[in-house]
Amino acid sequence: MKPPRIFIDSSVLFSAIYSISGHSNDLLMMGAIGEVLAVISDFVIIETRRNISELKPEKLSRLEQILTAVHFEIVTVTPKDVADAKQRIVLKDAPVLAAAKVARVTMLVTLDKKHFLGRSELEDYINASILTPADAYRKINTSS
Repeated sequence: MKPPRIFIDSSVLFSAIYSISGHSNDLLMMGAIGEVLAVISDFVIIETRRNISELKPEKLSRLEQILTAVHFEIVTVTPKDVADAKQRIVLKDAPVLAAAKVARVTMLVTLDKKHFLGRSELEDYINASILTPADAYRKINTSS
């Protein structure tokens, strides 16, 4: 059985950088050992690197450890993909939504309650569940 494909939003990556406990880190470690296929976009990497550099530059080494340990599939989207996604979500989150759609993931994992979580129309658009790290972790572990 193939592992689930999960798209990791920058909020989840950011959370895992700050804390080695919690489900954000659990999901990334599952990606490191192949229990899930962790998918990320070049946009998420750039955004996370920029935010960590500005807020907590001492945590940059932790980001690099994660990027090295987890065998991410990295997705790149076109301007057309982003333009289509921005019809459904705020511009700053359109590259993430577009990447999750292009990657054909089974779930998008995020901590963004304002723009992503609880929006069934976005789940329909990407044809995948949008879940918190805790919900994604539970879902993966109950279906294995």
